Amino acid sequence: MLKWLAIILCAGAVAAAGTFWFVCPCEVVPGGPLAGQQVSQPVADWDFVNDVRLCQMQVDVGIPWSLNLNCMASEGNAYVSCSNCAGKTWSQAALQDPRGFLRVEEQLYPVNLRRLTDAAELDVAWAARVKKLNLEPDLPRPDHWWSFHLTSR
Repeated sequence: MLKWLAIILCAGAVAAAGTFWFVCPCEVVPGGPLAGQQVSQPVADWDFVNDVRLCQMQVDVGIPWSLNLNCMASEGNAYVSCSNCAGKTWSQAALQDPRGFLRVEEQLYPVNLRRLTDAAELDVAWAARVKKLNLEPDLPRPDHWWSFHLTSR
C-alpha cells in the first residue's frame, strides 16, 4: 500500500513539474522557458500588444521563469505591469538582470526591462492600461502598482 502511494505521489510530482516547465504560465501559475518563433528584428512600434489580453514575460531567476502579465502600449512604447509588485520573484529578477523575453501570441521578443519610477512615465503607462482594459478614465494609479518599459535587445 505504501509503495503504491509513493508511486502515485512521485507521478503527481513529475506531472506538476512537467506542467510548470513545458505548459505554463497558466493564469497565475508561473512556468519555465517560453516557446515560440523568436523575432530577431528590433520592434519600433509595440502598439500590437494592445490587441492581446495578456502577454507572457520570461526572466531569469537561476532558471527561466515565465508568467502572464498585463501588457500595454502607448505611442509605440511597450509596458508590462503588476500590482503589489515589490518582492515578487519576477520583478526582483528583472531589477537584477533586465534581459527577458516577451511572448505575444506565438512570437517571442528578446527585450530589456526598465522599471519606471518617474511619475510622468508611470502616468503614461497607467493611462495605456486604463485605455486597454476599458477602466474608468479617472481611476487613480495605486502606489503599489509597478510598470516596466520594454525595448528590443
